[in-house]
Amino acid sequence: MKRLINKTPGLRGRWLLGLLPFALLLALYLGASDVRLEANPNDKLLPSIEQMGAAMHNLAFEPSKRNGDYLFWVDTASSLQRLLLGVAIAALIGLVLGLLTGALPLVTAGVSPLLTVVSLVPPLALLPILFIVVGLGEVSKVALIAIGITPFIARDILRRTQEIPAQQLIKAQTLGANSAQTIVRVLLPQILPRLIDAVRLSLGSGWLFLIAAEAIAATDGLGYRIFLVRRYLSMDIILPYVAWITLLAFVLDQLLARANDWLFPWHKAGHES
Repeated sequence: MKRLINKTPGLRGRWLLGLLPFALLLALYLGASDVRLEANPNDKLLPSIEQMGAAMHNLAFEPSKRNGDYLFWVDTASSLQRLLLGVAIAALIGLVLGLLTGALPLVTAGVSPLLTVVSLVPPLALLPILFIVVGLGEVSKVALIAIGITPFIARDILRRTQEIPAQQLIKAQTLGANSAQTIVRVLLPQILPRLIDAVRLSLGSGWLFLIAAEAIAATDGLGYRIFLVRRYLSMDIILPYVAWITLLAFVLDQLLARANDWLFPWHKAGHES
């Protein structure tokens, strides 16, 4: 008899097992919602699917009476713009900082301790300082995302750079490569797929900083809308917005994973071997 620890599900089995927890959570929610709404039709804590659908239809397909915007799509576009810009800045700075710190011992000695300390500073504690220094506009929100995840990306790239076998660097220098050529032609190509992995891991934190910034000072955005309607206990808007944020985060993660596989197929093959 095959032991449980050695049983591996097939493709259909993986899909069924993966969807099972979501189906159970949905069934649990629908049951609890029916019970509460039957006892009190005005209950706002667990709205029905119909109530959430109606609320989202108004936001997504009915123009706002105030300015004529379709608020759901405006919120989505604003949040994605801030998130992607902040993550792109963090990725660029993290790549340069992590690569140089990991490749050059002199830079490692001078920057690595500072990078470790900076990574321990709670980014949300810096939000009031950002508002004071750069104001309440878009810059502060993008800066919070960049500041929040840059240390993580830089430290991960530093560690990945130092994991590259020293023999490769020695061979490159034996063939006449200088320091810049060694970094650009030997280290950088191997670090780029790891950068995408680091960005994928940092997206969750990026969303957290985005929602926090939008909740405090914004006039649009997914986080702004959630915290705006909370005062009215509008769970029929809050829950779909949370689900939408989760879906967007999943799609971005999968797009980055597919891009990594397409741009650097050897990276995936190396991990599977």
